[in-house]
Formats: sequence, C-alpha cells, structure tokens
Amino acid sequence: MSCYDRRDLGLLLLRLSAGGVLVAHGTQKLFGWFGGHGIEGTGQFMESVGYRPGRQSAMAAGLAETGGGTLLALGLATPAAGAAAAGAMGGAAAVHTPNGFFNQSGGYEYAATLGLAATGLAVAGPGRLSLDHALGHVFDRGWMVPAALGATAAVTALVVGARSKRLQDAEKEEQAALFEEQEALFGE
Repeated sequence: MSCYDRRDLGLLLLRLSAGGVLVAHGTQKLFGWFGGHGIEGTGQFMESVGYRPGRQSAMAAGLAETGGGTLLALGLATPAAGAAAAGAMGGAAAVHTPNGFFNQSGGYEYAATLGLAATGLAVAGPGRLSLDHALGHVFDRGWMVPAALGATAAVTALVVGARSKRLQDAEKEEQAALFEEQEALFGE
C-alpha cells in the first residue's frame, strides 16, 4: 500500500468516526434518539444556557451536527460540512468553557476535539475514497475552504457573543436584585 493510499484510508476512517459521532449527537437533539431529549428538551436546555430562542438554537445545532456529520462521513461538500460541524462545536465549547478543559469536569475538551477534527477535514479534504472525489470535487474547491470556515466563524462569533451578552445582562440584573433586597433588609 502506498503512502497516498494510506492517507486516503486514514481520511476515510477520520471522516466516518467524526461524522458518525456528530450524526449521533445531532439526532439526539433533533429526534431524541440515543437517549437524547429531542427538539423540545434540547430547546429548553439551550434556553437555560443562554442560546435564545431555544427551539431554533436546538434545531440549528442539530442540523449542523447531523447534516455536517453525514456529509463528512460521505466525503461530500467537505469544506461546508466541516465548517458547519465546527461551528456547532464552537457553540458547545462556549457552554463548557467555564468548567475548564477536561471533559470529566464538564469542560470543552470533547467539543473542541470534534470541532478541530471537522475543521481539519475541511482543510485537508476528504481523500479519494469520497463522494467529492467521485464527483470531480465540484463541491470541494480550494476557495470553498476559507469561504466556508470564514462565514461559519463569523456566524459562530455573533451567536456566542450574543449569548455571552445575555448571560452578562442576566448576572447584572441578579446582582441588582440582591442589592435591592439587602438595601430593603438593612434600610440603607
């Protein structure tokens, strides 16, 4: 087996594993499969962690994970697929960042790993054992990589930034309410 063939096999294995995990997570959100909570439950969770509206946020994350994962596994539209999955994982990592890096403490390790794998596949391409290769790379042009990753990074930054602002505003309101409560108790 030549190095080129090993590379193609390695990319196939990476696409199938990362794509498969992303599909499983996405279908938990969309359909409640594999012990997930479906759109309603995931929407409530999204709302509780600052992604509003929750139902639409759950739908966007579920579609990015399921669609991006499916396309990655197939090696089809790899730049867009990798970017979509990376964006979803960026949003997930933002939720887990306060818990530190390691997954065992609720950290962002797992989301970052999946996001970086998806980004790496978008950049490296799917290899010859892919639908992109079979179709002549019509959905996998060089210019598509920075376009897809750039657009996704911008949208992810806006969404995560809006979430951060909502959380900061809620914290300020909570502190103001506590101050007013103390003022009423102590008559200051």
